[in-house]
Amino acid sequence: MAFAMVTTATQQTPTIDEPVYVATAEVYTQQHSLRYNPEHPPLGKLILATGLAFGDVHRLDPAYPGSQTALGRHLLYESGNNPGRLMLAARLPVILLTLLFGLVVLAFARDLAGPVGGLIALGLYAFSPDVIAHGSLATLDVPAAGLLLTAFWLAWRGRERPYAYLPPAGLALGAALATRASALPAVPLLVLLAGFSMWHAQRAVEIRRRTLISLGTVVATGLIAVAVVWVVYLIADPHLRWTTPPRLPHPGGLKGLAVDWLPFPQAYRDGLLMQFRFERQTFNGFLLGEAYKGNLWYYLPVALLIKTPLGMLALWAAGVLTMLLLPRLRVASLYVLPVSAVLLLVAMTGARDYGTRYVIFLPMFLAVAAGTVALVRFRWARVAAVVLVVATAVSSVRTFPYYLPYSNEAFGGTENTHHNLHDSNVDWGQDLARLSQKLKTDYAGQRIWLIYKGSGVPAYYGITAENPYSVPFDQVHGILVVSDSRVALASPKLKQLLDTSTPIDQVGYSMTIYKR
Repeated sequence: MAFAMVTTATQQTPTIDEPVYVATAEVYTQQHSLRYNPEHPPLGKLILATGLAFGDVHRLDPAYPGSQTALGRHLLYESGNNPGRLMLAARLPVILLTLLFGLVVLAFARDLAGPVGGLIALGLYAFSPDVIAHGSLATLDVPAAGLLLTAFWLAWRGRERPYAYLPPAGLALGAALATRASALPAVPLLVLLAGFSMWHAQRAVEIRRRTLISLGTVVATGLIAVAVVWVVYLIADPHLRWTTPPRLPHPGGLKGLAVDWLPFPQAYRDGLLMQFRFERQTFNGFLLGEAYKGNLWYYLPVALLIKTPLGMLALWAAGVLTMLLLPRLRVASLYVLPVSAVLLLVAMTGARDYGTRYVIFLPMFLAVAAGTVALVRFRWARVAAVVLVVATAVSSVRTFPYYLPYSNEAFGGTENTHHNLHDSNVDWGQDLARLSQKLKTDYAGQRIWLIYKGSGVPAYYGITAENPYSVPFDQVHGILVVSDSRVALASPKLKQLLDTSTPIDQVGYSMTIYKR
């Protein structure tokens, strides 16, 4: 897994979101300011900053007037930095965290189902194309999901040693909240489970005292998480110099009241309001070859069916059934299945049908669930589980090193993902370097036209291309390169251009090359 992620990290150019996070991380380090990327809490970007500390980053202008997107481009391509070296430095801490979360998967599943169960879970996790893809990027999804997994594992362990494990569970929960606000729906579950674990641990204590201790544990776990969020914001800006943006809409009602009552810094609460503003917008989507506006409630389940190895899907289902039907695992299922279901349902209501990265917690929690099939006493159950893990591994290895656009064999494999999905499921602007090499090797001397979606700067990678929209289409002759996300959501003008072109090649399974 480490080899796959490092290889991926070194070969991919910056994806759409990464420059914003990397630039914000550097602003935290140099200026201790919260003004960029306030819609997400600081911890994930502070993690990136630990890698950037070794990147010899040139100093940013504190008075830079541009947006966070422009700042990211400025840092990577206009400030004298080496984008490849900078991105690798920022990605390495996330890679390290992803590997450590694999050990949490192993330990959690081993606690529930023994060494064989632990290895089954670890096998699924280590070969998950989605985890490898997003665990090798300088983004926030994997760190937040892994910290939540750690919190629930520690809460489970707290059933036997509460004073050793429940405070760290609160710390891990706070860290998840300080990375992504999408962890908020898990808070009631975790604090209640912490109290439940304490209740179990105090089973020899008189009932009234046992109740008070358990209720105190619920409150204490929540307070620890809140304290972590405050500490993280103070690290990013010790003076909390934050001003609420003008005309930031407030949703009112119960949602607005909940935001107002959150015991977090104003910057955190305003970041939530920004997220709510995004959720009120209408975005373009693409699923199973059809473009649409708005969001589909079934988008994420279908996307998971497309982007999850078939062996992994089978083991997820078997693991969930095992946890629900095996009496000895029903209590343990409370620490794995409800959080998975709640977070999935919340994600399904989101306005942006952009990718399975919004449910990246599922390959973590459901790997733990899958490990419990080791307890099934049916003949050949363990052999079947091993076969499915091997099938998952084979499917994952076959897509190397193109993990971001992975699709399982039932949907045509990685080369066909762009026919079914778009954006971070397949094309996140990651293949400019591969395009440059392809053009130099196979299309040298030809006239190049480019329609690119991403944060990279094509000229930096030696790509000399023209914009086909800048001239009448009858003058567009030669090689036309189009990002597959642009193809998926093609405007009538682009459809006209593509209908009179012939697809002849692919780049990284995220761009299509046409002859015109």
